[in-house]
Amino acid sequence: MFSPFSTTGIGSLPFLEPEEAVELVFKGCDIPFWPQLPRRSFREFMIPQFSEGFPGIREDQQKGEVKVSEVTQDELNVFYEAAASGREFPISPEYAAGFYAFEVALRGRKLRAVKGQITGPLTFSLGLKDSEGRYTYFNEELREVAVMLLSLKARWQIKRLRAFAERVIMFIDEPILSALGSSSYLGVSEQEALRMLASVVDAIHSDGALSGIHCCGKADWAMVIKSGVRIVNFDAFDYFDAFRAYEREIAEFIDKGGIIAWGVVPTTEAINTVDVGMLKDKLLYQIKDLSKGVSEERLIKQSLLTPSCGAGSRSPQEAERVFQFLSELKEAVLS
Repeated sequence: MFSPFSTTGIGSLPFLEPEEAVELVFKGCDIPFWPQLPRRSFREFMIPQFSEGFPGIREDQQKGEVKVSEVTQDELNVFYEAAASGREFPISPEYAAGFYAFEVALRGRKLRAVKGQITGPLTFSLGLKDSEGRYTYFNEELREVAVMLLSLKARWQIKRLRAFAERVIMFIDEPILSALGSSSYLGVSEQEALRMLASVVDAIHSDGALSGIHCCGKADWAMVIKSGVRIVNFDAFDYFDAFRAYEREIAEFIDKGGIIAWGVVPTTEAINTVDVGMLKDKLLYQIKDLSKGVSEERLIKQSLLTPSCGAGSRSPQEAERVFQFLSELKEAVLS
């Protein structure tokens, strides 16, 4: 499907100008992605960016956040009717300047693949609070609204991006997976988490795109794989041992055609102390280790390379270093 170790990125970059971010994306990735730019506005943070259209959503520009006010049945009915009618739920330019700059850069091109992303339904509903400070996850109806809205946002992206590529990849960004099971989220059941993820994955597949899930920490990768996702993206720089603990499930995933996206280029302070040789040695060791349960040749064929997470928290110079290393690492492991 993709050549071994094709490169792509996670969403966020530290630039203020979307054109500058898009330029780096095209220079540093085989599979370009639209950049999220949280330093431009709080509207480009993970929760606000996909909140347009959520019933009862309210912005607090002074605090730089969004919340859900008391939602009336009329507001819910309007949302359900719009969703059922096939109405689109776009992301406006004020919430995703990078998406629109990306589209401009894609005009006249037909690439093999491009990548979009959405915040995952667990991270979204466990990050968006109501007027009383409760997470919307713990309101059964609003939890389902979140799943529906994010599915619609994904499908809107797929429709727009399909004009420029043979294949659209849609990543579901779920950093909250690393915290599930902790005391803060004891009310989140594995069964419900799986159902929510699988619903968004199914929506992505129903529009002919390829689904991926990104988590930059520990996660229940067995549950993630059960969601039906086609690409698993993990932080291979810091969390390989936690990933390797699921080697049986990973082997089955690979045997069924699943793709591993190795987030081996760090987006932490470590980007200033590593070099490409160190990253190559780390990656090859991990591939050898994981291939005890699956063909190494097949594993390599079904591998992508990414940064360990978004680079939005780094300086522009460090972000450039991340993507320079990503390109150089691909050349190093294939030589």
